[in-house]
Amino acid sequence: MSQNEMNNYTAEDIQILDEIEAVRLRPGMYIGGTGREGLQRLLYEIVYNSIDEAMAGFCDQIEVIIHNDNSITVIDNGRGIPIEPIPTADITALEAVMTRLHAGAKFGGLVYNISSGLHGVGASVVNALSSWLRVEIRRQGKIYLQEYQRGIPTGKVQLIGDALDTGTTVTFLADKEIFENINYDFNTTCQRLRELAFLNKGVQISINDERTDQGKTFYFEGGIASFVHRLNRNRAVIHHYPIYLSATVNSTVVEAALQYNDSFTESAFSFAN
Repeated sequence: MSQNEMNNYTAEDIQILDEIEAVRLRPGMYIGGTGREGLQRLLYEIVYNSIDEAMAGFCDQIEVIIHNDNSITVIDNGRGIPIEPIPTADITALEAVMTRLHAGAKFGGLVYNISSGLHGVGASVVNALSSWLRVEIRRQGKIYLQEYQRGIPTGKVQLIGDALDTGTTVTFLADKEIFENINYDFNTTCQRLRELAFLNKGVQISINDERTDQGKTFYFEGGIASFVHRLNRNRAVIHHYPIYLSATVNSTVVEAALQYNDSFTESAFSFAN
């Protein structure tokens, strides 16, 4: 490097991006890329928020809809994201979750003892990488709405009606300025949702694809034991019921399931949070 080049490096060359700008400039840092896998990740991250509610014991139904325009809706019957202002910040809890990186209830260990996804950045990253996003909260007998464009709120949280249940509904359209091709794969999505249903026994996860009029529902009371049973469905098994083990060590839940069959190859799958 020449002396002239060294002298040209000054404080004016240092850029400070806000959180949304940073995500949009380098999306691969958060979702791995802007191809098909990155696009699928947007869908999964919103589902993971619902899974967090399920893992905390407050949600047992999750619905995913792929609309004709490839926008996505995820509906759950959890508690609903809080809409009240945060005492230490001039912003509502909902807006913080949807627009601020590392905002949420996953860090203190009180509301969510365990959690999935990007741990506090998932919803805000999806919002930042969407041309528009709409979130409805059903909570305390009311329905609240807030809308965003490319991660920026278009208005404040609005009270729009009465609710008979609780939960969160998120609808978003991935931004064509970011992604190479906006076209979700039904089978790939089903594979991941099926895995999540296996890993979270007693939680019903459904998907409806309006583009092709396809739909599936996943529900497994047996959890990972049901997963092992499915893996061996076309093999001759040595014992009919999978062996299932579960233990909690220092607040960490560990589950294992296995079943012997007459093949010479071994299949092992691991999932960690």
